[in-house]
Amino acid sequence: MLFTDPLFLFLFLPVLLALYFGSPKVVRNPLLLCASLLFYAWGERLFVLVLVLSVLLNYFFGLAVGRSESAARRSLYLRLGVAGNLLLLAVFKYAVFFITNCDFVLAHLHAPLLPVPQIHLPVGISFFTFMGISYLADIYWRQIEADGRFGIVALYLTLFPHLLAGPIVRYSEIATELVGRRTDWAGFAEGVRRFVVGLGKKVLVANTIALTVDQIYATPAAQLTAGAAWLGAACYTLQIYFDFSGYTDMAVGLARMFGFHFPENFNYPYTAQSVSDFWRRWHITLVNWFRDYLFFPLSFRRSRRRMLLNLMLVFLLCGLWHGASWNFVVWGAFYGAFLVLERLEFGAWMARRARVVRHAYVLLVVVTASVFVRSPSVFQSFSFLKAMWGFARAGASGYGAATYLNGELALALAAALLGSMPLLPLLRRRLESLAADSGGASGVALRGFVALANVAAISFVLVASAAMSATGTYTPFIYFRF
Repeated sequence: MLFTDPLFLFLFLPVLLALYFGSPKVVRNPLLLCASLLFYAWGERLFVLVLVLSVLLNYFFGLAVGRSESAARRSLYLRLGVAGNLLLLAVFKYAVFFITNCDFVLAHLHAPLLPVPQIHLPVGISFFTFMGISYLADIYWRQIEADGRFGIVALYLTLFPHLLAGPIVRYSEIATELVGRRTDWAGFAEGVRRFVVGLGKKVLVANTIALTVDQIYATPAAQLTAGAAWLGAACYTLQIYFDFSGYTDMAVGLARMFGFHFPENFNYPYTAQSVSDFWRRWHITLVNWFRDYLFFPLSFRRSRRRMLLNLMLVFLLCGLWHGASWNFVVWGAFYGAFLVLERLEFGAWMARRARVVRHAYVLLVVVTASVFVRSPSVFQSFSFLKAMWGFARAGASGYGAATYLNGELALALAAALLGSMPLLPLLRRRLESLAADSGGASGVALRGFVALANVAAISFVLVASAAMSATGTYTPFIYFRF
């Protein structure tokens, strides 16, 4: 069940909200827990048992870590709990990748091949696994206490707004709200506004751009001109941002409706002035997870050279987290290399360049890296990159950028470029500040205009998005496959 599905928009969410706010506070958490499990089971069927197993594993190992007085036992329980989480991830996400690569080696050795199993990848397993690990690690480090209430831990791990694609929420960030939270009309209204903004990002912008991206990437790279290839890569760079940040906006908005405050996951990454800055702005909760639970422990009291090697290792693992394929290994190594370079002389040199040069450098790296995410294989990624740099020799018979351009795409790209910069929020704050400072009839009129404009814009986005969701095709969020 997608947040953009008519079933979710017009049945699941309205019914749940009515039941939630019409129920006594004592039954609201059990209601949310049951709704979250139903939400997951709707699409994943019996694989909801994997989610339940993850909840049980982290609940009991959390208690074991928290209640053990011996440091050795606490360490042992932590290792076992983390291993259990990683085993779930390894079986469902990486087993086929591992066996396929083993078969590649065995084939060259003329040895018998291993049977490749058909294993379904449960949606969201990468996200709720990392949340489980953070829960155990924070208990071990005495940052939080193990919660003995199974329902609270279960709700933390399964809460449907973050369940499928994040953000990766830490227990400490919503611990008090899991027990007792305050909901008011102002918070609910802000949640609705945020949800509608995310809905528009996904349905009106990302899905529209996706049509062109699919057409370009479906064309053999050798038949693409450099302009068409760059158009495809740039469009996908915008598509994945509006797809994923749209999901995050919807998740944050939904959580806000029910009284939860989720951490932000994006901060206008395409305005970054370095690759390091980009990763401080993109998928913030994942980057912070790798920093706090992997990079810092690995780099504690280590040499600078070892820290740089650890940085590369972290981004290789970050690539593998995104997908079990060599594409994502190359993608992680690509970003890791630039992050290492920026901590050497190259970073200081680039920091002295003009702002426009730094921005162009970041966009060049990001657009190039996006090819490895969108292409189905490493070979096809490099073929597409050859087309981008004019080595495909498509010639006059090749498909040019004009083949794929149309009015609908141009409008979506204009909205995407505008939405990828903090201009609209800045304009909104300026108008609200001006309205608040104005007095007399002009101030009242300005405040009324600002309020009316906000309502009109949100209403338009909601109606247009709902209409497209009702008539459109199935378009899952990109990060569901990660």
